[in-house]
Amino acid sequence: MDAETNLPKGAILSGSDAASLRLAGRIIKTGGLVAFPTETVYGLGCDAMNPEAAAKVFEAKQRPQFDPLIVHLADRAQLDNVVASQPPMAQTLMDEFWPGPLTLVLPKQSIVPDLVTAGLSTVAVRMPNHPIAQALIREAGTPIAAPSANPFGYVSPTTARHVSESLRNKVDIILDGGPCQVGVESTIVSLLGPQPQLLRPGSITLEQLAAVIGPVCSLPPSYNHPIAPGQLARHYATLTPLTILTSAGTRPVLRPNERAGLLLISQSRESQTCFAAVEVLSPTDDIREAARNLFAALRKLDSLGLDRIYAEPCREVGLGVAIMDRLRRCAAY
Repeated sequence: MDAETNLPKGAILSGSDAASLRLAGRIIKTGGLVAFPTETVYGLGCDAMNPEAAAKVFEAKQRPQFDPLIVHLADRAQLDNVVASQPPMAQTLMDEFWPGPLTLVLPKQSIVPDLVTAGLSTVAVRMPNHPIAQALIREAGTPIAAPSANPFGYVSPTTARHVSESLRNKVDIILDGGPCQVGVESTIVSLLGPQPQLLRPGSITLEQLAAVIGPVCSLPPSYNHPIAPGQLARHYATLTPLTILTSAGTRPVLRPNERAGLLLISQSRESQTCFAAVEVLSPTDDIREAARNLFAALRKLDSLGLDRIYAEPCREVGLGVAIMDRLRRCAAY
């Protein structure tokens, strides 16, 4: 553990181990990449103030440089180094939802590299609610820029093993913090205009936001020039084609010899013997459990060499909005 060269690229280390955290902090400080858990998904982190380190993130993910990164903070004291101004509404949202799965888009300080913000005059910031993420940021002594730790456009990782399967040789170490508790990426809100705008749905719902700050606008996706992560038409996508069923309870008519998988929101009493594999997101119909299991279930079905995945839709209320957003982007071509 004393010498970083003693570890193979992509080694999985316990994020609860103090020595592992110190090592991870040194790697970030010296321009390396560390995959780490948050409450949402696993992130691929680098020093947010180091453009060369940020370039490694884009290269490792094969991420287009027009797609900005989220800057993760350990505390509000780090905000002044990243954000140029904080409107009162930002303070209200931070008081209510930080630390937690809420990202705010605000005017940036010029010190933040353009590569991190895709050349925009804004920066996306959040304070993760995960002890390992917060400990890593403190060990590094710098805000950490981190997209999800997976190849660009693919299903996000919610375990250390997911990261290892796709990025093992492209990340210095992986901190293991167990399965992510939320399972979908953070809610993103822009506070740049006269009214707050929801740029990406997540586990903090539109209803929760409105209860705190009043009406929030939803913007249509910005496919060509995203102002926040997760706005491209096709994203969070399996390699296996995915089709969303028209309604819960409907079943597709399979083609002859078609090997198909079925993704269910909750347990079904109907026969499912015609499917090669079935994944149930929540046997008890708990929408939070369904979101937590979504990406892991998609990855499992995608690993089976199926011809197609059929996905049952859920009601687009509360967290269901985020689940359907991810499924639609997975199904887009």
